[in-house]
Amino acid sequence: MRGLVYHGPGQISWDTVADPEIEEPADAVVRVEATTVCGTDLHILRGDLPEVKPGTVLGHEAVGEVVEIGAEVHSVSPGDQVIVSSVSACGRCPFCRDSMFGQCRGGGGWVLGNLINGTQAEFVRVPFADHSTQRRPETVALGDSVLLAEVLPTAYEVGVRNGHVGPGDVVVVVGAGPVGLAAVVLARIYSPRRIIAVDLSAPRLEAARRLGADAAEVPGRLIADLADGPGADVVIEAAGDPESFALCTRVVRPGGHIANIGTPGKPTTLHLEALWRKNITISTGQVDTSSTPWLLELMRYGRLPVSGLITHTFGLDRTVDAYELFAEGPATGALKVLLRRE
Repeated sequence: MRGLVYHGPGQISWDTVADPEIEEPADAVVRVEATTVCGTDLHILRGDLPEVKPGTVLGHEAVGEVVEIGAEVHSVSPGDQVIVSSVSACGRCPFCRDSMFGQCRGGGGWVLGNLINGTQAEFVRVPFADHSTQRRPETVALGDSVLLAEVLPTAYEVGVRNGHVGPGDVVVVVGAGPVGLAAVVLARIYSPRRIIAVDLSAPRLEAARRLGADAAEVPGRLIADLADGPGADVVIEAAGDPESFALCTRVVRPGGHIANIGTPGKPTTLHLEALWRKNITISTGQVDTSSTPWLLELMRYGRLPVSGLITHTFGLDRTVDAYELFAEGPATGALKVLLRRE
């Protein structure tokens, strides 16, 4: 088969690689119908995640058809259309039993495109298929479905839920990339008083307005007024940048919440000497995808208007081109780039 192979920092190529096979009884092999490029993939390409070894097929989000299953797979069968979760869950360890699949100690967690070959390929081996796939209803579009593999659960679990967004809140989302924009959409479910998106990219600020932000700006007057005045009830950090986190600490109100989603590429200073008397709560976390079934039901009934998150579509064999476009997203307006089997 063909797949997108990482050869070291700054080096990827669309290569011929070995077809995946069933290696464990709980495995499934899925023919990839659609996948995407994630911000974490760009971190890997930059060399920020040294645990990813050269020769690894990248990618951890996919939708496709089950073509083969191991002897211990019971919830899906060959021919089923499934969403492949970005997080694999053994289903047996204490963390999995507590729905903390991202912390799986039984061989799961974030392994696809990290510790084993991932989804930016024609086929992918999915460990623990019973707990790591979700059947895709025919009524849910392919492009929308792939957002349930990681982007939407991340925005909900690590941003909206960890941040305790509630009715009447003022919510600030710092970073209007795909996950930040998904947080805008999902925060609206809880009827906040106001959602303000902050970013340095004009195209992404416009996308935030289209997707439901009440205001969207580069850090300016609105943010200054909040920082000098009442502050925001919830601030969702979705940029993964030290300066963005510092902005969050300035704009949050006393007693408020900062929910960190962004993947930090370098150390971030936490100024406790300035924060301790504000009584704020700071949360971090890796997505578990435990919310995927619930989010899928919202999507089925038209409650998640997220189609605008996908701005470009390429064939699978143009994955390298998709990386280049996605990396320039702040300038080009590219958000999620969909890669489809042709």
